[in-house]
Amino acid sequence: MKKPNPLWEAFLRNRRLDDCPIYDLHGHMGPFAGIFLSQSELPVMVETLERDGVEQLVFCHHDTLFSPDAGGNRLNIEAVRRFPERLAAYCGLNPNYPEQVAADLDAFDRYRDVFVGFKLLADYHQVPITDACLRPAWEKADRERLPVLLHTWQNSVYDGPVPVRKIAERYHRVPILLGHSFHRAWDEAVKIAREFDNIYLELTAVPDERGALELFVGELGSERVIYGTDFPWFSHHYYIGAVLGAGLGEGDCRNIFYRNARRLLDSFQAGRRPGRGQKKTRGKNEDPG
Repeated sequence: MKKPNPLWEAFLRNRRLDDCPIYDLHGHMGPFAGIFLSQSELPVMVETLERDGVEQLVFCHHDTLFSPDAGGNRLNIEAVRRFPERLAAYCGLNPNYPEQVAADLDAFDRYRDVFVGFKLLADYHQVPITDACLRPAWEKADRERLPVLLHTWQNSVYDGPVPVRKIAERYHRVPILLGHSFHRAWDEAVKIAREFDNIYLELTAVPDERGALELFVGELGSERVIYGTDFPWFSHHYYIGAVLGAGLGEGDCRNIFYRNARRLLDSFQAGRRPGRGQKKTRGKNEDPG
């Protein structure tokens, strides 16, 4: 019989984890056509993050991904500069706008207090992650070990196992976050993560099928699993409960909730530590791991 997880008891009692910060590495912001997202506007989002105990959300604005010629990454920059203690952003790249991609890459280093890496949405853009337009971004991410969050879905020709393997074979140093973990092609996700130690499995939409998270941790270990929710599309309460309800040990849960993310973001966070205008936030009694 497994030892009871004290995080589960605390979450049931308080509806948050005061001594276990949450790092969500898959977020968005702003309205989206065809659906009402009640927590998509910046002030409400930040209030919700604080309520739910989310220490940091790494996001990319919807308009950056779908209308880069209108707002581009400016919306990400403005949001992070307004709430730097709670937010960080991905530089979103839409290869259907190659001139904008080039401009965003040229400007990236001016916003190292904002951007942790890159976000690609190949299925929606219908341009594969291997496209030549994106090569400079992959090369930069590989040189500097910048995380790249992908949208990956089953056997997509744009971002499924075949194109991901091509990228991973070429770029060994870039942390590749498989957003949605090839949704429901769970065995493929585990297989490719075993092949390449710079690939991480991200949890958005994974908990909609019981047993997937348990498979990831059982076959791969918790050190390669990343907590993400697609917030404001999905609820942090639901995802925290899904992780805690999977029967994992406390150490595994802490890896997923924040330790793995902190390791991935270490170089980014180094430039935002106290003394550079940032306030340090950490849960009481939290271990330094």
